[in-house]
Amino acid sequence: MKTGKILAGILSGAALGAVAGLLFAPKKGSETRKNIADKGNEYMYGAKSKYNDLSDNLSHRYDSVRSKIKGKSKELQTEMDGDDKIIY
Repeated sequence: MKTGKILAGILSGAALGAVAGLLFAPKKGSETRKNIADKGNEYMYGAKSKYNDLSDNLSHRYDSVRSKIKGKSKELQTEMDGDDKIIY
């Protein structure tokens, strides 16, 4: 899933949750603001967590591909070391 879609889903969910909280939970203004701030912090923590997971996943994939390419490069170098002929 694309990062943009994940982030858009998180942000729209946070906005809808805040609006629903205002409409359906008639509390004191200070309590409502605290609840909204708490929910916002929860969503931000979730977004940061997902971003870090994605970043780690991509980093591991990059390292894996890079090591495979280095291995293939060394194999080709070994195969070509015995060849003294240059083909043009």
